[in-house]
This record gives sequence, structure tokens and C-alpha cells, in this order.
Amino acid sequence: MKEDFAARLRWWRERRALSQLDLANEAEISQRHLSFLELGRAAPSREMVLRLADALAVPFREQNTLLLAAGFAPVWREQRLDSPEASALHHALDLILAQQEPYPGFVLDRRWHLLRTNRAGRQFVRFLTGDSTFEVDSQRPVNLAEALLAPDALRPLIGNWQDVALYFIRTVRGDALADRSDATAALLARLLRYPDVAGFARSAFMEQPQDPVLTMAIRKGDVAMRLFTTLAVFGTPLEVTAEEVRIESFFPADEATAVLFRVWAEGVHS
Repeated sequence: MKEDFAARLRWWRERRALSQLDLANEAEISQRHLSFLELGRAAPSREMVLRLADALAVPFREQNTLLLAAGFAPVWREQRLDSPEASALHHALDLILAQQEPYPGFVLDRRWHLLRTNRAGRQFVRFLTGDSTFEVDSQRPVNLAEALLAPDALRPLIGNWQDVALYFIRTVRGDALADRSDATAALLARLLRYPDVAGFARSAFMEQPQDPVLTMAIRKGDVAMRLFTTLAVFGTPLEVTAEEVRIESFFPADEATAVLFRVWAEGVHS
């Protein structure tokens, strides 16, 4: 058990590019004690596991894993987003998604599964997919990253697809490095297996960037759209689900796209 914790602790310290002295100073312990913990020669207390995890900015889910590796019960709760216990989180998400109208707003987990959307978001997905009955399926959620990179999904509709795909690859790769989970690593591997992705994903830069943020250019039939997005997280999460949820908001990058979303919203309310 001590050896498993020791290996995980070393991995996190090295991932954060900290020396033993750096981490010891941050956690306010001696370098000698930290060295003994990393060698498995000393067993940490529950409080020590949490102190080191905090100093390393380890996400809640992985903090629970560290605690289990050290022989302690997890301390951070995890609740299903569709459970009655998540009512406060639901209320917060309702407020955020309603405020985003008439533009699309999506609630995603940390692996880009679509968990919820506002009215404009459903209309947007229905337009892109041609599925007029689309609703979010919590049992089989759509993976937004895969939908954008798969050749038989949304890829043909995106004019600057390589730039968009490169953004997602970099983001998922960063997530995989940050959380050390098998599931995120598996998502990255799936994305890289799609045709034409692995080669250009090694590129260091996008081609001649013109805008301060990446704008997604979409065309379907006679309809052309230009959008940019923002990603938001809760600033003060106190459990695993709240820490991992992301809210992606889409905004029009030109007036024609803004008008289209307003027309869609008026059509829904008429």
C-alpha cells in the first residue's frame, strides 16, 4: 500500500515539475520526510495526504485515489448530475444556461460528454445533425470532441476543421497529463486514431492565426456560421462532480450568425 502511494506521489510531483525541496517547502514539511514518503519508507497520515495533494493541485477525484492508495477512505463526494442530491448544482446550471440564451450553452463533463444544453443548444445540434428530435441522452451522451473529429460526424461542416481539431487534441492531451486517468488517456487515443488527426496534431502552430481567439467556421447547405466559444468552471467546487463539470458557451463571431440565432429563438417562442 505504501509503495502504491509512494509511486503516485512521485508521479504527481514530477508532473508538476517540482523538486523534492520545492514540494516540501510548499507543503511545509521537511525534505527528509517527503523523501521517506516517496521511497515508501514512511506511511502518511490522512492529513498529510491531503496537504501534499493540495500543494500539488491534485484534482478531487485523484485526491480520493491518493487517499485509497495510502489506506484511507475518500473524502471528496461524487454525485450523479441527474441525482436528487445535485439539486443545488442543477439550479446553478439552470441559471447559467438560461442566461446564455439565445446562444447555445452546453454542460460537459471533463471528457467532453454532453450532459445538458439550453434551448438554443438543442436547436443548434438539431441543425448540425439533421435530427429534429435530438435530446440529450444521459445514458448514452454524445462526446463533443469525437463528434468534431470523426469524419462521418461534424467534420465535413467545419471549414477550418484542422484548427478546431488541433485545439481539441491539445486540450484533451493537457487533461490527460493533468488527471492521470485511464479514461482521459483512452479518449486521447481514440481521437488520435481518426483519419488525418495524428499527423497534423504534431504541428506546433496553427496556420497564420488572424484572430485573438479561434473562430469556428461552419457551413451547412446555404447557411454559414462563425462562432467562438468560452469554457467556464465553478470557482469554488466542494465535490468531484462540481469540480469536473464545464460549461461551454457559443457566441456569434459576426452579425449574420447573431441574426440566425435570434431568428431561431423567435421561431421557438412563436
